[in-house]
Amino acid sequence: MKSLKTLSLMACIALAMPLVAQNRAQGGIDADMLRQISASSQQNAALSNAMASNSIDDLAKNYRNASIGDTHFSIETPKQSIHNQRSSGRCWMYSSFNVMRANFARRHNDTLRVEYSHDYLFFWDQLEKANLMLQGVIDCADKPLDDQRVQFFFHHPINDGGTFCGAADLAEKYGLVPVEVQPETYSAERTSRMSQLLSSKLREQGLELRKMVADGKSKSAIKQRKTEMLGEIYNMLSLVLGEPIKSFTYAFKNKDGKTVTPSRTYTPLEFFRETQGGPINGTFIMAMNDPRREYYKTYEVEWDRHTYDGHNWCYINLPMEDIAQMAIASLKDSTKLYSSYDVGKQLNRTNGYLALDNYDYGTLFGTTFGMNKADRIATFDSGSTHAMTLTAVDLDASGKPVKWKVENSWGADSGHKGYIIMTNEWFNEFAFRLVVDKKYVPERILKASQQKPVMVMPEDPLFQEDR
Repeated sequence: MKSLKTLSLMACIALAMPLVAQNRAQGGIDADMLRQISASSQQNAALSNAMASNSIDDLAKNYRNASIGDTHFSIETPKQSIHNQRSSGRCWMYSSFNVMRANFARRHNDTLRVEYSHDYLFFWDQLEKANLMLQGVIDCADKPLDDQRVQFFFHHPINDGGTFCGAADLAEKYGLVPVEVQPETYSAERTSRMSQLLSSKLREQGLELRKMVADGKSKSAIKQRKTEMLGEIYNMLSLVLGEPIKSFTYAFKNKDGKTVTPSRTYTPLEFFRETQGGPINGTFIMAMNDPRREYYKTYEVEWDRHTYDGHNWCYINLPMEDIAQMAIASLKDSTKLYSSYDVGKQLNRTNGYLALDNYDYGTLFGTTFGMNKADRIATFDSGSTHAMTLTAVDLDASGKPVKWKVENSWGADSGHKGYIIMTNEWFNEFAFRLVVDKKYVPERILKASQQKPVMVMPEDPLFQEDR
């Protein structure tokens, strides 16, 4: 016989069930609602047939933008070779290196050129990110496994995306080498399988470290075990990327490929100092356009760094007008800039043109897509996804920007001879980040950038890494 307590519990459940069902029914699609929904559909047979048989982009494409038209730029920095990141998410490194090698050539009046090894710095990037994940797991080991921060580490144990500050931290710590002494490998150009296996291993190692903390193991024992784990990661990276070069002999060439200096032996750090002249950190500011947040304030993205002991991404939030003026000042002085965008929005990949009217999806579907920049960011509809190197701007008679040009890392055969041209209207809507040498930053913005930053969590919709 059931107890009085059991009978009472069953009665409560029975009473609650109709209420739950009623609430679900109120929020579901009932027959009357479905009639209203289907009645609003105005099917055009010809359009329906066309859309069922063709690419949406092909049907929505604005044929008037099939040709870019005017490709003249009133201000343009010297051209350099176009690189190809291939099937990797290393655009941040390519754009960073584009700026670094351009600055080197500029300091030598374009008489010397250098091409840096992406494979070399990528090795250290991956090892440092592995340590960042493992140490983050240790630091948060007192939190439950479903804690948001713990889940952040296990969900994203390693990746090949990044930002300019990561390139600066890594180069200053490990140096740089020429591409000739450590060329690309298969996995450097095709990172997906390597990243998947590293992620799996790091998750397994992370669980073991959490258990060590839970079991009360000493800090020294945990550090020793983490070191052994990183040895496993180092070995995996060495097999697919090659072990990083420790010293090499090199002679500089001019833009025609002719050797113009005597050979000399370098370590990676010596080569970094030789070609960059000194530290990169401290020479630039990072600017962001985020209409959701107060302008002229600084923000720091927690855990948005490549090395545990490195710099989080710290930026000053600015209106696009200020960002454009700093970019123009830099380009006028023949200085390229690291910049990033939501490049997938309205991109005509065939001709490398970005304009707000490249594709008319609204008319095609009989609707509108009316969110502004702030709404798109807040709802994860838009954000920084790809870094490119800002190289040129075209100004009208009053000095206002009309269009911009960026050096991309998708190969010389992509887009407009390896470049992408964007209208100023598109630039304002889908540009997000800009790294500017401090010499081109107005004093009022420099002063504002020195405020104590507001901390922002990496889950924020805008803070995806550039890939």
